[in-house]
Amino acid sequence: MKKTVLTFALAAIVPLAAASAAGLKVGVIVGETGPGASLGIPYKSTFSIVPKTLGGLDVQYIILDDATDATLAVKQARKLIEEEKVDLLIGSGNVPTTVAVAEVTNEDKVPQIALSPTPLKPDTSPWTFSVPQSMNVMSLPVVRHMQSKGIKTVGFIGFTDAWGDLVLNGFKNVPGNNIKVVDEERYARNDTSVAGQVLKILAAKPDAVLVGGSGTPGALPQMTLRQRGYKGPIYHNPAVINKDFLRVGGKAVEGAYATTGPVMVADQLDDSNPIKPVALDFIKKYEAKFGEGKLNAFAAYSWDAYLIADQAVREAAKTAKPGTAEFRTAIRNALESGKEVVGVHGVYKMTPKDHTGVDERAAVLVQVDNGSWKLINVK
Repeated sequence: MKKTVLTFALAAIVPLAAASAAGLKVGVIVGETGPGASLGIPYKSTFSIVPKTLGGLDVQYIILDDATDATLAVKQARKLIEEEKVDLLIGSGNVPTTVAVAEVTNEDKVPQIALSPTPLKPDTSPWTFSVPQSMNVMSLPVVRHMQSKGIKTVGFIGFTDAWGDLVLNGFKNVPGNNIKVVDEERYARNDTSVAGQVLKILAAKPDAVLVGGSGTPGALPQMTLRQRGYKGPIYHNPAVINKDFLRVGGKAVEGAYATTGPVMVADQLDDSNPIKPVALDFIKKYEAKFGEGKLNAFAAYSWDAYLIADQAVREAAKTAKPGTAEFRTAIRNALESGKEVVGVHGVYKMTPKDHTGVDERAAVLVQVDNGSWKLINVK
């Protein structure tokens, strides 16, 4: 096992451009294998279309797989920081691995732009920033839509790990949310059945069901609920916005709701939305490389990480050189400077108190309609 991991790690070092004389290096950690692979593969794909410079400097990206495993994620983070001497780390791609990596980046004082939401706070994790919208923000359109439909009670089923907690707590913490959670069920990412949990939800007779899963495992509760005859609305979260979720779920996920970033329905956005032109430009670049219809939300998070890093590195380069502690500190300071970056998932304005920096413009509600995502206007 150790030999296999080592061989992969060495083979996975992918320089996308020659390092500059100053030696700018960016480490990237994704779960390209394991249960989070349907997220990790698109996270990685974007780094094949990013420019060859970052903040005006030539850059070398070093990409490693953590196999969706927190222990391996820590090893990969230490390799990137201690052996490769990266100036910035991007990743990882799910909550448990991201939190594990954050312990390393904060200990070694290396700025980290996470590709997953995190429960971490700036005062205790000052070196960790997050691109994906917090579940507090992403839950806004879900709660508003439920309220507009007269929904009073909800059953919840989600992962046993931190992601399940984030989805549930985000829903509960929406201001003005008067919807009662009548049953809370959990399942593991690798579970192949949730029949027992679904029976308990059905017994509680909720008006709607909220699912706190991700990727292809996120389809399992929806499929089981429909198989057991549940007719009510089912709501998901941004971590299911990919083709594999639709493929695995098939007809069972038709009509399902989910919250996501505006990039996934960019062509349906109002022309006055500042995100629309940025999102359409990314989509054009991405589909030119991977084919029409291949866009997914996770690849888009990597693009926003690039855009945010580009501005931060440009600012840091004014006062320090890559490969130094001063440069890493300058990147961290630039990330939380409060300068706006218009991305494809939202408008980012990170500060010392907010290491995600997006508002409600970063969240839209979509519904599965004939195997694709349709924008739902929520008042």
